[in-house]
Amino acid sequence: MVRLKAATQCHRHLGFRLSALLLAAFAVLSLYLYAQEAQPAERTITIIMADGKTGKTITPDNFVIRFNHLNAIRNETLSLGDDGQGRVKVPENATVISVQGTYHNSVDIFVNCDAGREKDTSTLHWYPIADIVSTGITTPNECYKGKYAKSAAIPAVSGELIFYVRGNGWHENVWE
Repeated sequence: MVRLKAATQCHRHLGFRLSALLLAAFAVLSLYLYAQEAQPAERTITIIMADGKTGKTITPDNFVIRFNHLNAIRNETLSLGDDGQGRVKVPENATVISVQGTYHNSVDIFVNCDAGREKDTSTLHWYPIADIVSTGITTPNECYKGKYAKSAAIPAVSGELIFYVRGNGWHENVWE
């Protein structure tokens, strides 16, 4: 009988060990899942450049990307597709973005139509990344009035920044 009691106690300890092992495994799994959720998701923005007059997309030679009101150009996170759309991996600390497009295989920069009616058309406008990621942003088209403004309108979807441009006119070239 003594052996029978010893065997019974052994099974009780085995059940306790098994439940302790399951509890530990559950705790490790919970911590792993929490760590996965705590990591910020990679934010990617699609940039589309359109002609301010026609609304048709334009394939630029390159984009000039700036973050957080800094003048430093941050094109290392940019990939430009054959369709002219740019995809930017947004750094974690970035809150706003400014975009320009280049042409003529050089550093000639299009005039952004969000500054089309300003005296200094090279003014940079900044757009909140959180708004772009959540709802998308289409920048104002101030380059052309009347019938062109309505025909050129393109709605943005979440994750897209659509901006309108025009080539440099004679009055921009005078100041260079």
